[in-house]
Formats: sequence, structure tokens, C-alpha cells
Amino acid sequence: MTAGNDSGNGHGGNGAPDGGGGPDDEDLLIEQVAGAYRPVSHDELRYHPAWHDLGPDARERAFERARALRALEAALDPDGLSTTARAVLDRITGRR
Repeated sequence: MTAGNDSGNGHGGNGAPDGGGGPDDEDLLIEQVAGAYRPVSHDELRYHPAWHDLGPDARERAFERARALRALEAALDPDGLSTTARAVLDRITGRR
């Protein structure tokens, strides 16, 4: 452990990776939040649990990543729908 890095998490005191080579915890949380998976709830709107572990800047990054992913999904879908759109339609039509 070096001065300024007392967390033991592979990051310097400023939160930047210290060259460990792997993704940091925030990057992993952003990937989870940006993905299409959401825990199933039958009675309420739910955010991905990792959303609450992100700060404002990381939430903005997750939003931008999710927006790009949904556009790619829609481009690959024969009906032009993202996975989010399909999930919403499945819930509306009772297929889920």
C-alpha cells in the first residue's frame, strides 16, 4: 500500500486505477446498470440495485452507455425494438 492509497482497492486516493489492469468497481456497476436486466417486480418500478451505488457522474455514464446499447439492440432486432421495448410490450400483453 502506498501513501494516498489507503483503501486497498487498487485505486489511488483520487479513485483512479493504479495500473492493476482490470476494470474498477465503478466500471462494473456501470455495466450492470446499463444492461437490460432488471429484477422482476410485479407491483412497482425498479431501478437496477447498482444504480444506488453510483455517484452522479457515473450515473450519467451509465445512462449514455444504456442509450447506446438500446440503439444497437434496436438496430439488430427485426422489428426495430430494444430489449427494454420488448420487455415493456411483454408486460403489457401479459406474456411475462
